[in-house]
Amino acid sequence: MDNIQILWVDDEIDLLKPHILFLEAKGYQVDTANNGADALDMIDEKHYQMVFLDENMPGIDGLETLQKMKEKYSTLPVVMITKSEEESIMEDAIGSQISDYLIKPVNPNQILLTLKKHLDNRRLVSEKTQSNYQQEFRQIGMDLAMVRDFEGWESLFKRLTYWELELDKLEDESLNEILASQKKEANAQFFRFIEKNYEDWFKYSDEAPVMSHTLVKEWVRPQLEADKPFFLVVIDNLRYDQWKVIQPEIEKYFTVANEKTYCSILPSATQFARNALFAGLMPDGIKQRFPDKWVEDNDDEEGKNNFEEDFFRDQLQRLGFSSKSMGYEKVTNHNYGKRLSENLSNLMHNDVNVVVYNFVDMLSHAKTDMKVIRELADNDRAYRSLTQSWFRNSPLLDMLRQLSQRGIPVMLTTDHGTINVVDPTKVVGDRSLNTNLRYKSGRGMTFQPRDVMEIKNPEAVHLPKQNINSTYLFAKEDLFFAYPNNFNHYVKYYRNTYQHGGISLEEMIIPFVTLQPKG
Repeated sequence: MDNIQILWVDDEIDLLKPHILFLEAKGYQVDTANNGADALDMIDEKHYQMVFLDENMPGIDGLETLQKMKEKYSTLPVVMITKSEEESIMEDAIGSQISDYLIKPVNPNQILLTLKKHLDNRRLVSEKTQSNYQQEFRQIGMDLAMVRDFEGWESLFKRLTYWELELDKLEDESLNEILASQKKEANAQFFRFIEKNYEDWFKYSDEAPVMSHTLVKEWVRPQLEADKPFFLVVIDNLRYDQWKVIQPEIEKYFTVANEKTYCSILPSATQFARNALFAGLMPDGIKQRFPDKWVEDNDDEEGKNNFEEDFFRDQLQRLGFSSKSMGYEKVTNHNYGKRLSENLSNLMHNDVNVVVYNFVDMLSHAKTDMKVIRELADNDRAYRSLTQSWFRNSPLLDMLRQLSQRGIPVMLTTDHGTINVVDPTKVVGDRSLNTNLRYKSGRGMTFQPRDVMEIKNPEAVHLPKQNINSTYLFAKEDLFFAYPNNFNHYVKYYRNTYQHGGISLEEMIIPFVTLQPKG
């Protein structure tokens, strides 16, 4: 025991001598006090890791002593011990932020368990987590060699994400490095899987997973048929790990009725994936059906997602829901989100409301352009933490809280994820080449074949061609495209930034969640 100091406060402290001797034999150092006033003086003089406090004492009683202790030392763990089982006393104690609550008579093992739970918890959890991951590491390694279908990749990616989040809680960089290496290998194999199977999904649709253009038909349609109002919330760029860190906040108001993942189309970029989601069509189908509303990839960034509402209305009509009333809101800044939250009641007359929330996309772009965001989101762990902090204070969470109070279900999803890019791969093309760092479309491109998946016939995967010789390149793993001219400056600027459009687990396997309001 590392010199753990305990203070036990009880007006009948002499009767507890056997308990104290038991704890001292276990290596704890125990000081005692028989009244609240002495206890308050003692915590000023010595640093205690835990206080056991009797609730019913003459003079300053336990609850008043507890309040005064917390006013001075808010993080000091205090365990309340009482003879009473009255609910009101329990609630008063819990409301005063006690660490635990024990009913007399207590036995020594109860006390020991409480100490281990609160003082040794971090060490015990750390040791158990490390042991469990070491076992799982071997199993994941074996399973990685056996994955043959998209469902297998979904399962494996969720397991890797689970361990990322678990290891976030530990201060063990060596385990994080092992997991990062395993995830890198998984992405290398996932790339080969996509390279082998992606085109076939369009030839043999029964073998294809749910993808961007089939999402509404497959998973949103049942909610439309239920004939009850609901919200479809699309948070752009939301990776599966980011969903998992905001999930606890959402579960304060909703039950997660169903959590699934689906596959973003390629390019896993907003212009393609989100338009496909709302249109229920692949990009070449959108261009054909809406020639005046499809913006070519090498045009300016503006206007590539201006017609989502039109696309979605058209899809509802094709699915037989033309009579459904629909609202559509796109939140591109905090003030707009705040106004929408304040006026959410204006949307309640609609059968379905779509809310596109653009913050995560802005966060990933800000990491590229702003030094302070680069420092705040230096790695995936920090990026998740920043996402969580934003969400806790966002108008979106307030909207979800209001929807829960009104008993309105929500379907929450995204258009694609992102990946933190590390290494450059060179590409050369003419001036018509698009600017995205994870995919390129154009003609006459020179590139490193081992670093990309090349689509020589875009029609085979339902992508539009800018001209008759156009092809597409998709970067694998955590690579990003860089031009040979001014290469070093370009690489330094974009390395360790979050990009999307290519082939990785993080970009392509993305969440779709059905939320039911808590009663």
